[in-house]
Amino acid sequence: MKIISWNVAGFRACLKKGFDEFFKEIDADVFCIQESKVMEDQFDYHPEGYYRYLNPAERKGYSGTLVYTKIKPLNVTYGMEIDEHDHEGRVITMEFEKYYVITVYVPNVKRDLSRLEYRMKWEDDFRTYLKNLEKSKPVVVCGDLNVAHEEIDLKNAKANIGNAGFTYEERGKFTELLESGFIDTFRYFHPDEEKYSWWSYMGQARSKNIGWRIDYFVVSDELEDKISEANIYDEVLGSDHCPVELVIED
Repeated sequence: MKIISWNVAGFRACLKKGFDEFFKEIDADVFCIQESKVMEDQFDYHPEGYYRYLNPAERKGYSGTLVYTKIKPLNVTYGMEIDEHDHEGRVITMEFEKYYVITVYVPNVKRDLSRLEYRMKWEDDFRTYLKNLEKSKPVVVCGDLNVAHEEIDLKNAKANIGNAGFTYEERGKFTELLESGFIDTFRYFHPDEEKYSWWSYMGQARSKNIGWRIDYFVVSDELEDKISEANIYDEVLGSDHCPVELVIED
């Protein structure tokens, strides 16, 4: 199974910037989208051969997740069944025969860190949610996790310590997730590679490759012998993020 994940920073905007061309070229079995910013009545993209699942935020033009899949899931759920977290359209869970695939758009702590306390609660609740799913079958998590885990995961690490996306608290929660029985698949295959998935729109960051790796595929340890490839398509434009990929052998 080939799975793609992409924070498109607005699905309708990305459609005008080459999304369709990449979608057709990559030919993914499952294509997960974050920050879709689209409601059900705003859709006009229906690629042949795909089922579509949407979890919009209640607030129009904000957040949201979206999935296109060739393989019809056994079951699809939206959110974590925790009211505090389930109004922003941040989670879609698809149950397939051998594992769950979850796409997630993790809340940003904001520049002034005003949402850091909430983010810590989110991280704990989301990790518990994943571990509960694992009781029945392994888990594949993909999406914008809004954290660069280690210094290798962003260009100017020293200057960003303590900033949103690189606080010790956020990085610590990612470490807790891995230590609870998960694999960061890109690091698994590319332990020393400096490659990024997000660039600020300011200061020509993209052209200078001053970026952050904040988009991930994280899988249950049980799937270690099934994962065969993990890639970052940093040449693909259309958003301030680029697509990331995981290939799993069935």
